[in-house]
Formats: sequence, structure tokens, C-alpha cells
Amino acid sequence: MEDLSLHDHNNGQGGRRGAPPPPLPHGHRGYPQQPNPPTHSGFPRHHQQALPTAPPPAAGQEPSPTPMMPPPLVQPPPQMFTTAAQLLDLTDKKLVLVLRDGRKLIGVLRSWDQFANLVLQGTVERLYAGNLFADIQRGIYLVRGENVLLLGEVDLDKEDDIPTGYRQAPFEEVFALKKQEDNERKKRNKRSSAKLQTLGFEAEHSGEVLF
Repeated sequence: MEDLSLHDHNNGQGGRRGAPPPPLPHGHRGYPQQPNPPTHSGFPRHHQQALPTAPPPAAGQEPSPTPMMPPPLVQPPPQMFTTAAQLLDLTDKKLVLVLRDGRKLIGVLRSWDQFANLVLQGTVERLYAGNLFADIQRGIYLVRGENVLLLGEVDLDKEDDIPTGYRQAPFEEVFALKKQEDNERKKRNKRSSAKLQTLGFEAEHSGEVLF
């Protein structure tokens, strides 16, 4: 007869699993109850709750597709904006500005806001008169966005090249010639406005009143 211990009842007789345990000795109350084995979470199995799972698809019904994560948002380039955000790509670059009154400014764009108000550093105002031009140092320059007619980036490889057909001259000479050209243009515009009024047209800015 085999000698079996009290803890060999799980293996059964002859080491076979599932066989009935051997009879208890006289006066023995029962085998000691084995505790539930711990799981990977550290709690016994009877304390764990089953995770909810999706119900199986009905007969003839296709399984629901697995939800996919949305693609990450891609920041569009500044050239795609139609607002003042276009200036993001021009920050800290050298620009040339043409204002509504005809002035031309060259400087480095340092700051701007949602109204396209610009702050230029190292600004130079360039005057053109006839075939002459002159530069005036303006330093830090604040330009209202509503006064900007157009702007563009300066090619740093060609910024020192003199424009074709022009030559640099002293500021006093260019300023005097510029003033003369402005007076002639005003007289020409005045005669043109008078002729348009005789034909029933209203001159430009004639309806604006300044208080």
C-alpha cells in the first residue's frame, strides 16, 4: 500500500490527477483548505471582476469595425493664410514696403499684430525722383496696417545693387526734385478732376470731410 501524505490528494492515487483522495485517518476532521492562488493583479480570483466585452455580432451581421484614432493635426504653412498670419513667415526678414502716399520703406520686420501694424528696425526711407534716388535713415519705424499698399522680401544677395537706370545722389538734391514732381502731379490731377466734374463724375476723395 502506498504511503500518501495529506497534501497529495490533488494528485490522486499513483500520481494521477483527478483520482479520489485517500481515506482520512480516524479522528481527522478534513483536509486543509487551500487558499485561492493569487493572480497577476495580486488579488484572488474570486475578488476579480470580468472586463466588459462587446456582444458578439448577430447571425448574418458583420462585426463592427474597430475605431481608428484620428490623424494628428498638421499646421498649414503661413502662405495658406489670408489674414495677418501671412506675416509669420516674414518675421525677422528684410522687407520693402510701399505706402499709400507713395513712400517706400526698407527695414527688418520685428513685430506685428492682427491688424497688420508693423514694427520695422533699421528702417531706411528711399526717395526716387527722375533717375536719382537717396536713402534716409529712420531707425525704428511703426507703420499702420491700413497704410500698407504692398510689401515684399528683399533679396539679401542683391540689396546692394543699384537699380538699373538710377544713380544715388545727395538727399537735398533728390528731395528738391521730388517736391517739384509732386507739385506738377497735383496740378495735373486738379485739371483732370475739373474735367471729370464737367462730365458728371465726382473726383476722388472729394466727399471726405476731415474734422
